[in-house]
Amino acid sequence: MQDFFEIERLIEDLAKLYSTACAASWYKILNSGYPSIQEFREKVAEFMRHFEYTLSFYPNTEQGNNFKIYAKKLLEEEITSVLKGDNKEVEKRYKYLLT
Repeated sequence: MQDFFEIERLIEDLAKLYSTACAASWYKILNSGYPSIQEFREKVAEFMRHFEYTLSFYPNTEQGNNFKIYAKKLLEEEITSVLKGDNKEVEKRYKYLLT
């Protein structure tokens, strides 16, 4: 397996840099009160799954397909971490949303 350092870092930070901001904005736009922590985590995970669309643009070659499989595995691990409440950045953003 090649070194995919860049994609590993991106997926590690996806919730922090992209998905929490999108989820927080989503709930602010709804203006229907505050979500529960689990609802917020699920919305963050939903936005994280949008990254699969980006992965679909990589070549359908042996190497490209191996890369997509690897990246999707990393993505699912990060999503699981978010849903379990193990991502400190998501938890911190939720507290910020409530203030």
